[in-house]
Amino acid sequence: MFDIDKLDLELLFPKDVHSAIEIQRELSGIVKIHPLQTERIEYISGVDVSYSGNFALSVIVTLDTTMNIVEIVSERVKVEFPYISGLLAFREAPAIIKCLEKVLVKPDIIIFDGQGIAHPRGLGIASHVGVLLDIPTIGVAKSRLYGTCKKPKQVGESEPILDEKGNLIGYSYLSKKSTNPLYISPGHLCDPASALSLVKQLINGYKLPEPTRLAHLYTQKLKAELD
Repeated sequence: MFDIDKLDLELLFPKDVHSAIEIQRELSGIVKIHPLQTERIEYISGVDVSYSGNFALSVIVTLDTTMNIVEIVSERVKVEFPYISGLLAFREAPAIIKCLEKVLVKPDIIIFDGQGIAHPRGLGIASHVGVLLDIPTIGVAKSRLYGTCKKPKQVGESEPILDEKGNLIGYSYLSKKSTNPLYISPGHLCDPASALSLVKQLINGYKLPEPTRLAHLYTQKLKAELD
């Protein structure tokens, strides 16, 4: 479904930290930020990655626009890159790409448990994978990595996330009472307003949007079976 064979694997497996940072700087120049064409969205995928020993467990759950599950795929891949803040894609993306090789229903947009352009070099995991596959993506993170913003006080309230130059790069959004806000930013072929709007539509009584919430539940189930 995805033409994975044409990917440049050097963009997923850097030789060292310096090479990883250079790859991010290169790919950030390719990211396209513009309004999402929501009328063309039929299938939405959520991605989550968990860990079992030295292996990354990736799950992709694809929903239709009525939030019915149409496909679940998973993959287990040995981790090759250490955990370093801001370089998460090099640790998780190989497992995600392997998982995407299995999908039969190609999503129109993918939502990640991680950052989009709200990243020191403008290339979180949602942007990284979005550029490689040339597909619309959104990052929905549970913590802020980069940018400044106020904390929304009321459920349903959002606050802009600004970079050091004052540019809008996303929104913090309070999706549920008595929880911390989500940090939503476009990954690729999307913009901050579109990302916020779609994620709000996908909140179904829980903190996380339904695609990534379900993906997380299945990664935990998979991990429990393997551990």
